[in-house]
Amino acid sequence: MPKEIVFTENAPAPLGGAPYNQAVKAGGLVFLAGQIPMDPATSALVPGGITEQTNQCFDNVAAILEAAGSDLSKIVRAQVYMADLGDFAAMNAVYATRMPEPFPARSTFQVAALPAGAIVEIEVVATA
Repeated sequence: MPKEIVFTENAPAPLGGAPYNQAVKAGGLVFLAGQIPMDPATSALVPGGITEQTNQCFDNVAAILEAAGSDLSKIVRAQVYMADLGDFAAMNAVYATRMPEPFPARSTFQVAALPAGAIVEIEVVATA
């Protein structure tokens, strides 16, 4: 199955030149790398807490999906990684306003740490 690499300057480039891509299209699906709340213009985490960081994750996801010819409404699977599940309600409130219905399947995990000191990371699979 051939794969197509997706890249946009409207989302952060791989951290530190790491060997991964923003997204890969294959088999009618778009597989996104996890997106942390990094501003693509400054390569810095956005200031603020879970609300601001979750919104920036969605901005990055939306930009990559657009570059792939897809959008948030085509997400079929989402994974949310959080530094503290105590922030779950605030993250979920943003998620509910940014993710169109019908909502995709989703898992949410608390992890020991996220890249660059982020407190949330979102990874998705969407139809192309």
